[in-house]
Amino acid sequence: MRLRILVDSSTLVDRYLLAEPAFSALVETGSGKVLFDLGYSGAFLENSRRMGLDILDSRYIVLSHGHLDHTWGLVPYIMAMTEARTGKRPCTRPTLVAHPDVFLTKKTDDLPEAGTLVSEEKCREHFDLQLSKEPAWLFSDLVFLGEIPRHFAFEGADQSRKRTKKGPMGLVPDPLSDDSALAYVGEEGVVIVTGCSHSGICNTVAYAREVCGEERVLDIVGGFHLAGASASRLEETVSALAEMGVSRMHPCHCTGFAAQCRLAGAFAVEEAGSGWECEYR
Repeated sequence: MRLRILVDSSTLVDRYLLAEPAFSALVETGSGKVLFDLGYSGAFLENSRRMGLDILDSRYIVLSHGHLDHTWGLVPYIMAMTEARTGKRPCTRPTLVAHPDVFLTKKTDDLPEAGTLVSEEKCREHFDLQLSKEPAWLFSDLVFLGEIPRHFAFEGADQSRKRTKKGPMGLVPDPLSDDSALAYVGEEGVVIVTGCSHSGICNTVAYAREVCGEERVLDIVGGFHLAGASASRLEETVSALAEMGVSRMHPCHCTGFAAQCRLAGAFAVEEAGSGWECEYR
């Protein structure tokens, strides 16, 4: 499996690519391509062009959760598909995979909409939808985790900002049940690709091991959502990850500098950003 970060909050040195406070990655296995999150803008499309990648033949688009920094790229992607079709260029109709709550209106602080801009109805015009709370195997070695159980008490809901979602009963507190991740099962263990880890990075790793039936964790790549985390939470996070056998990771996006420093004191933390890529067996 080859994993490339198409857009992140930072770029690698000597990779002249765009960065934004968002995340998008391309996963390639022998069975096909999967776009994991689409960032905030069309930056992931421009970066893929600069990287010489064709992403309009992706079989799946997976949304880790419904926030703007992971889903607003849907609009430029739909535009790119439309332009390809009108120009008679190759373009697949991918299956969009996500939790059923991914299309709910979400509000954060004073933003009128912090969730997905494109409605479920509109998305069905452009994609085949596969909405699932349960784990969904995309390929024999790649799984969408669905709704992640939360067992670690120290990974409670983020209280730094008031988050709400709009359901049938109006605005209610949003526990971010739609937050999910991808897990690849390779010869050397599981590679976990996260968007923001609102479910908790330890909960995510624990569930990936359970779903995949594999205890070895080869790598974790993506946002850990530890920016602003307390010292006690960081210590408990390090302890839990170490107990689960984690040794290597690529924390980026919303992890936070202080958290990256603490993680680097306990694990093999390697730099990641727009343009980063790695292959796994």
